[in-house]
Amino acid sequence: MHHHAYLWTGPKSRFDEEAFRRPPHPEPPPHTGGPELIQRYRLAAAEFPTSDLPPLETAYWLVKPRAMVRGTWSEPSAAAVWLGERLTEYAPRFAADAHRAPGRLAALLASATERLAAGGDLSLGFYLEQPTFLSVALVGCAPHRARPDLPCPLGA
Repeated sequence: MHHHAYLWTGPKSRFDEEAFRRPPHPEPPPHTGGPELIQRYRLAAAEFPTSDLPPLETAYWLVKPRAMVRGTWSEPSAAAVWLGERLTEYAPRFAADAHRAPGRLAALLASATERLAAGGDLSLGFYLEQPTFLSVALVGCAPHRARPDLPCPLGA
């Protein structure tokens, strides 16, 4: 098992575009569903796999373009170090003072290390200066624990 890292920052309004953050249903809507519904489905089906938006379900980061992987580690502690570096980098921009507290960041990292060591994923989000949002994720792979059908970006 290894973990892949993902990071996204952008306007909160874009993050809220949930139709592009979920995979399309395996079957398209019936032709009787109306042209607007069919067009929305086609757009979502085309956009989801290539969009840099964080997926609603963390495991679906694995279907995004390989270029979006920010790092890969076989040791959970190394993945947690990357997370700690990112949180430290972005902490001065956190909108909530409480999220910048060193004790909170240390607790997040300790929890992250435990979760990753148990084979789990980690997904965190923070409001930055308005209207920006930060999403960081560490996703287990080879295979994914809950979604073994999803491909690994490394092909392993």
